[in-house]
Amino acid sequence: MGVLMSKKQQVEKVQKATAVVSAFQAGIKDRQVVAKQAEADAEESEGPAKPPANADEKTTEEAEQEETDSSAGPSTSQQASASAKDECKVNQEAWSRLRDGKGVEPEDLDKSHQLTPPAFVRPKREADDDQPVEVELEKKEQPTGDEMCDVCEVWTADDLYPCRICTRVFHDGCLRELGYLRAEALQEMRDTAHTVTGWSCYYCDNLNLLLTEEEMYSLMETFKQCKIIPESCLVSDELLQYRHFASKQLFDKDLTDEQEEEVLAQFAALDPEKKGQIEWSDFLYYESLAVLRKLRSENSLVRLLTGKERDKARSVFLGLALDKDGVISRAECRQAQQSWFQKLNKDSQSCNVSISHVGPICESSPASSGSERSNESRPVTWVDFLKESAIYILAARPNSSAMHIRLPL
Repeated sequence: MGVLMSKKQQVEKVQKATAVVSAFQAGIKDRQVVAKQAEADAEESEGPAKPPANADEKTTEEAEQEETDSSAGPSTSQQASASAKDECKVNQEAWSRLRDGKGVEPEDLDKSHQLTPPAFVRPKREADDDQPVEVELEKKEQPTGDEMCDVCEVWTADDLYPCRICTRVFHDGCLRELGYLRAEALQEMRDTAHTVTGWSCYYCDNLNLLLTEEEMYSLMETFKQCKIIPESCLVSDELLQYRHFASKQLFDKDLTDEQEEEVLAQFAALDPEKKGQIEWSDFLYYESLAVLRKLRSENSLVRLLTGKERDKARSVFLGLALDKDGVISRAECRQAQQSWFQKLNKDSQSCNVSISHVGPICESSPASSGSERSNESRPVTWVDFLKESAIYILAARPNSSAMHIRLPL
């Protein structure tokens, strides 16, 4: 059974044909050069080989060769300066990708890849962003998934892999051609996309894309002041140095010994495989959630949830609120907030550290206050449950097994 061809695919076929023609023309030029060189070699072979007239000619040739070798010396320093310029250019490109929310620039892709990654557009906050949003408890939304691949816009039935957060679907081949997912990530997608665990697409997996341009600019300035190099892994000392600087800027004081221990616990939560370093994406997601938690209201965070996430929140709340007049206890609320991360329990030890030891993002954060413990007896309604759980639902989006937020005690 054939498939429909979209306009995008037609354009790609034209691009491929153009590339073939260009390669063919380049091959013809190369053949002409090789042919001319062969003729020149033939002419030289026809004449008798002439030995050097005397020893002086040989000495002259050796001197010229020595001059050529000596002239190659300064090129080493030139190469060093050129490599430094290239490194600076790479860092600038990394900062621009971080600002624009792009994972890989098209020119950085392997030439065999024929698909161009999409350009991400950062969201803009609306005037009513902080106003309460009405989400009914009894009415499930049940959003249906898209019928065509989000990349090639072609329908191929069972060959499509859905995202567990949004309604997008993808071909594994299209994601491979985009260059966004490595071989192991593609295999994980094939293994989990059609299971209860699910898989997050590259849009939903990247929590940094939830930040506006203004929020991202603020975060980038902090990174630059702390000399954090984008797209590079961080060791524990670098994370401690970053936290010391942030504490100095926010509270005008250094971290205490207890807070340093909390930072090291955060490092362990972001390094579940105990590699001794945390991936750039995990660090970026953690800091992005910190910005959202600091600058956004709970109503604004609820507006970021998708229909699938709201439906899952409904199911969890209704399962806890049986015969309780539509309310649950504070302990049940915390239990539900931890349940979002059950998908990460591939390794039994990966989540235990972060649940009990990871410190608050900042001293003024809700996780660091004792207000929750003092309100143990206060019942939690559906509206309160959704507002308080929104940040944890968002934090559970990435496919990574790292914990990007401190869970409630």
